Amino acid sequence: MLEDKDQERTSLEKLGEFGLIEHLTASFSNQHASTVKGIGDDAAVLDFEKKKTVITTDLLIEGVHFDLSYMPLKHLGYKAVMVNLSDIYAMNATARQITVSIAASNRFPLEALEELYAGIQMATTTYGVDLIGGDTTSSQKGLLISITAIGEASEEQLTYRDGAKPNDLLVVTGDLAAAYMGLQVLEREKEVFKVNPNNQPDLEPYSYIIERQLKPEARKDIVELLEKLGVKPTAMIDISDGLSSEILHLCKNSKVGCNLFEDKIPLDPTVIAACEEFKMDSTMVALSGGEDYELLFTIDQKDFDKIKDNPNLTVIGHMTDASEGANLITRANTKIPLTAQGWNSFDVSE
Repeated sequence: MLEDKDQERTSLEKLGEFGLIEHLTASFSNQHASTVKGIGDDAAVLDFEKKKTVITTDLLIEGVHFDLSYMPLKHLGYKAVMVNLSDIYAMNATARQITVSIAASNRFPLEALEELYAGIQMATTTYGVDLIGGDTTSSQKGLLISITAIGEASEEQLTYRDGAKPNDLLVVTGDLAAAYMGLQVLEREKEVFKVNPNNQPDLEPYSYIIERQLKPEARKDIVELLEKLGVKPTAMIDISDGLSSEILHLCKNSKVGCNLFEDKIPLDPTVIAACEEFKMDSTMVALSGGEDYELLFTIDQKDFDKIKDNPNLTVIGHMTDASEGANLITRANTKIPLTAQGWNSFDVSE
């Protein structure tokens, strides 16, 4: 039957990325016993042999996820792999293989794609994963990259988003907000260049935050560290869309609340300086910025002594009963409800 032209249309922006996925897959059900975990976590989990297979995929589109006016193709190839490996590590699993598919317009010569794949190869060598296949095709406009990552873990090792309990500690790796502030610097210099192409910016003071944007590192080391420390997270997710969004995902899936303490959020001094320069609130940037690719996880309180002195890990809050909701406890000791204000690829105003 032909569609009624007067039928009301629902915009993808209104749903958002996660809302769209939830809506489109609501009527789907798993048909095979081998599908242990499908849609709804950082990666799918399959069970074929003694270990579980973990699979995740991401699509990166020019003009939506990256800007080639300041993103070198070699860095783009590296970052595209990191985006996927981060999801594997967020399951407390080990990445083993990737597939890479690209669509490129005729403005990209062979040499450009060679640069892209040089970055991909650097990532596979550094992180010990194999490139096992993929696809290439033409694009009417721009560059598209789709990477699928495959990993493995034992049943006991796997960590989902739904295992957090009230009183569990909320822990984050590394520091936050650097990637977003690096993006602000790059966007500013792009606009300056448009006005004066002869202008050569001094980016040395911003090297750390720019590197966090252009060449992020997935936290394979944390999976190995937690195993060495004898700590099994109760729930885990990677920070790709901003701290607040990821905390809310953990709360929703685990059916718990959370108290996040503002003064505990780890920020590099260069991030604080950049936020002051751009007149931005560093806490809001950490909550909403995204693309940090750090790991956010919960642990039982009894494991605190195992992690308390580790410089890679920071306890930033604790989980509560669901009835208390998810809240930010400010430096002034006031309680503010957390809202999801992170990256939304369907928001045309981004």
